[in-house]
Amino acid sequence: MSVRHFLTLMDCSPEELHSIIQRAIELKAMHKNGVIHEPLKNKMLGMVFEKSSTRTRVSFETAMTHFGGGAIFLSPRDTQLGRGEPIEDSARVLSSMLDVIMIRTFDHDTIKQFAKYSSVPVINALTDLTHPCQLLADIQTYIEHRGSIQGKTVSWIGDGNNMCHSYINAAKQFDFKLKIACPEGYDPDEAILNSARDRVEIFRKPHQAAEHSDLIVTDVWTSMGQEEEQTKREAAFNGYIVTKDMMSLANKDALFMHCLPAHRGEEVSAEVIDGEQSVVWDEAENRLHAQKALLEFLLAGY
Repeated sequence: MSVRHFLTLMDCSPEELHSIIQRAIELKAMHKNGVIHEPLKNKMLGMVFEKSSTRTRVSFETAMTHFGGGAIFLSPRDTQLGRGEPIEDSARVLSSMLDVIMIRTFDHDTIKQFAKYSSVPVINALTDLTHPCQLLADIQTYIEHRGSIQGKTVSWIGDGNNMCHSYINAAKQFDFKLKIACPEGYDPDEAILNSARDRVEIFRKPHQAAEHSDLIVTDVWTSMGQEEEQTKREAAFNGYIVTKDMMSLANKDALFMHCLPAHRGEEVSAEVIDGEQSVVWDEAENRLHAQKALLEFLLAGY
């Protein structure tokens, strides 16, 4: 049987994605009730980080511990990736010793090449193109608070970045409408956008995108590796901050999400991210539970 990878949301069918999220909700309840569940006993996860992260490392490492397995953290200083060894060689070697590999890197082609030569499942923990694990957590969070997201309206406010791309994929896989507000020059990838033209609409005025929304989502304006663009981006995204006024244009029961870390006073006001409509802390915690369900799906065939 061929190895299953999780590089984008499109690597699973809508039915599989729904199953993973429902399982995440079950696993979360089991954990809260103190149930010991170790389907991955003696299994090892390799965590390859070329981009640093708090939530990604803690959630994956904790997930493997809860499941009875282990995890090895590999920083850029700990591997030969980027130091001359071909990606395919690293993939062959690491996959011969590990049961599953998680990679957080810059270039999406890196993880595609790695997966091509890996004999075990490879999970995309973030590339510059997509961030599918975060979307599993986001959809889980919405379902927990409001039920099915099918047929709902989601508003993305900000850069057409990897998170935006994953929301476009999610609109297709989970059947919701996506309104994207971004300045000219910061549109999402054209190919990804064109694949979902029937579900996605671009706006230049963020308040228009926020109208009648069920969920408003944003992210930092300047992602890792773009620090030299900070001043330019602050000017381009002027007016794109998610405020209480913007949230008031959405439906009364609309939620607010942010994948974190957040810059209060930049892409979102403090009163929104710390307010009653914000579910960012549940969203962050659900990285653990959604990824546990994903690991179980890929390794235990649940």
